[in-house]
Amino acid sequence: MAENKTSERAAVSKAVDAVVVGAGFGGLYMTHRLRQAGLSVQGIEAGYDVGGTWFWNRYPGARCDIPSLLYSYTFDDGLRDEWRWSEKYAPQPEILAYANHVANRFDLRPNYLFETKVIRMAFDEVKQRWLVETDRGDRIEARWVVTATGCLSQPKAVDIQGADSFEGESYSTSRWPHGSIDFTGKRVAMIGTGSSAIQSTPLIAEHAAKVTVFQRTPNFSLPAKNRELTDQEIAEFMAGYPAYKEALATGSPGIPLPPEGWAPSEAELRQAAEHLWSGDGLLSLAVLPNLTRDERVNKIGADYVRAKIKEIVKDPELADKLTPKDFPLGTKRACVDTDYYATFNRDNVELVDLRETPLVEVNATGVKTTGAQYDVDVIVYATGFDAMTGALLNMDIRGRQGRALREAWADGPKTLLGLQIAGFPNLFTVTGPGSPSVLSNMITSCEQHVDWIMGAIEHMRKSGKSTMEPKPEAQEAWVRHVNEQADQTLFPKANSWYMGANVPGKPRVFMPYVGEGYKVRCDEVAAKGYEGFELA
Repeated sequence: MAENKTSERAAVSKAVDAVVVGAGFGGLYMTHRLRQAGLSVQGIEAGYDVGGTWFWNRYPGARCDIPSLLYSYTFDDGLRDEWRWSEKYAPQPEILAYANHVANRFDLRPNYLFETKVIRMAFDEVKQRWLVETDRGDRIEARWVVTATGCLSQPKAVDIQGADSFEGESYSTSRWPHGSIDFTGKRVAMIGTGSSAIQSTPLIAEHAAKVTVFQRTPNFSLPAKNRELTDQEIAEFMAGYPAYKEALATGSPGIPLPPEGWAPSEAELRQAAEHLWSGDGLLSLAVLPNLTRDERVNKIGADYVRAKIKEIVKDPELADKLTPKDFPLGTKRACVDTDYYATFNRDNVELVDLRETPLVEVNATGVKTTGAQYDVDVIVYATGFDAMTGALLNMDIRGRQGRALREAWADGPKTLLGLQIAGFPNLFTVTGPGSPSVLSNMITSCEQHVDWIMGAIEHMRKSGKSTMEPKPEAQEAWVRHVNEQADQTLFPKANSWYMGANVPGKPRVFMPYVGEGYKVRCDEVAAKGYEGFELA
């Protein structure tokens, strides 16, 4: 568990224009924009400092899975020019340093209450303001609330029988301690094979006496081929930066895509699939047209990755167990790794296939499956997150007539554009469900949402409107559209966290938006006086 530097302070009771929940990249930019507009803003953050995802996720090997040069703010040219990324895929300490640099440069920390969790927020229909309450006894009234709580920020609870009985060391990749951990000479159990496990296992295996990986579902992972950035690469990116910003402004992802209308032959697709091993990570998935919509295209890409796994892992039986077979490539978030598959060639690394021998329990000395007892010194839980909705539902959010968000989302999340929720006036969600969010470059999606929210707030101020929320019929139409778009893809074929399938009892709904032209649609809605929203 990542320890906080708990500090004493008096409870805060105040009224402000806006509350921003979260000090990750979305929250920091939102706070900056609100202040620029001359509004009073109170930020609230559970950690003891800024960084959001990158404050909490400090496990070995943690780094971004898209190129660093793209994982950067675009709103300030001076900020862009003064920051230099050192590697193609920035490691967690460097990304956290970037967040700290942003907070320092724009002096954002004075606006935040750190080590503070929002436990409840309720809309007062008489005052037409939100009352936000925290675990430190704070009571803050605000006209607007912006939740920038992150899509992957609420750890999934460890629901393994006997987990509390283990007498050795236990760690979670999603709440890694802020000091170093020495695995030298220790027997380590890694439970899970998602992104954090795939990034951390190779590094832990370099020092541990033995690493036993407990795998329920094998994952597709693409090589990072990480390296230091050269001056020439940075210069070339800067030369093309105006065109990149222009592309983002028009709603393009800003990365090379296959020519529109390209209908490649099978031979051309096989050649394109080779780019999956180029080191471009998740961006390489875009080289194959309609990868998540066309089963023929997907099979060619998936077969290429499967062949690479068999080429890397020397033991054919082990390679087969590490090879995903029951879901299409990209329908669960693909991982980006450094030597993950090759790590299983080491003598001190063992794979336990939980489909063959299911996990029974964790006990005092280790992990027990139906096949054997594995005594270990350390257990690392890489069990993921309650994605996209978990952080919001972890707060008791109540809108009109005291209706709880948990009740409103009982059958799955409903929003308009992933930005607002009917019945919850003046509450905005940055990269909420129903927006591209986790299927996009998150930092540019955060910027796009913050800019849209700021535009909506300025529109309300100029037009003298008190509240803004989606019209129920417009929200229902958007939810139908989101579902229809998902149903035209291969995404529903996978039991992924995109669908909420990793959390027992969570509604099975595909949460991100996969349609085209999302930003264009958002801009059109704003241009039409926030069509589909009720401004009262």
